[in-house]
Amino acid sequence: MKRSEINLLLEDAKRFFTQHQLHLPPWALWTPSDWQTKGPECDEIVENMLGWDITDFGSGDFEKRGLLLFTLRNGNPARDRKLYAEKIMIVRENQETPMHFHWQKAEDIINRGGGNLVIELHNATEDEDLADTPVQVQVDGVERHLQPGGKVILTPGESICLTQRLYHRFYGEPGSGKILVGEVSLVNDDNCDNRFHEKVGRFPEIEEDAEPKHLLVSDYARFVAL
Repeated sequence: MKRSEINLLLEDAKRFFTQHQLHLPPWALWTPSDWQTKGPECDEIVENMLGWDITDFGSGDFEKRGLLLFTLRNGNPARDRKLYAEKIMIVRENQETPMHFHWQKAEDIINRGGGNLVIELHNATEDEDLADTPVQVQVDGVERHLQPGGKVILTPGESICLTQRLYHRFYGEPGSGKILVGEVSLVNDDNCDNRFHEKVGRFPEIEEDAEPKHLLVSDYARFVAL
């Protein structure tokens, strides 16, 4: 992805969050220059990978296959006792997050507003392929049974609980608009706890054609010296 594209997506995200009265912590707006004035008091942000996260999953086409996230809170077993995480995401119409599951993380995915979120589900086989068995999930505490690859469509206010080793992919329902999606989960580790069904890239390779307006979590190692 180009840095100029990332900068535009961040500006669009800030407008969308404001539209839905979603307020970010002050450090969400720090520039790289602001980060240069910070010290060890900000270790948790960096080490727990809090903040902006944009990916095209290596597709080269963010609009078709991509996701914008902001991690608001996250634990790190190596440094604290926090056992939970929270993210806010923007999903566009027909913009896919590819089929994947988590070995350790269980999560609730919540439609916080905007359009409708489509989630396709598969159980995993022992060798981590897509199973042909029926899927059982909880949607706002109500049990549902689906055929393999079955869909759940979350309208604003609805949520689904995705347990460990449950394959899922999601995208915005065509014609319904962008979606503000929340995630509440156990501790999140995007370096080690994503099992994609096909080989994809979790963090983007960035072409630095412009100066970054805000840092992504994948930028911290390069730009932040704490």
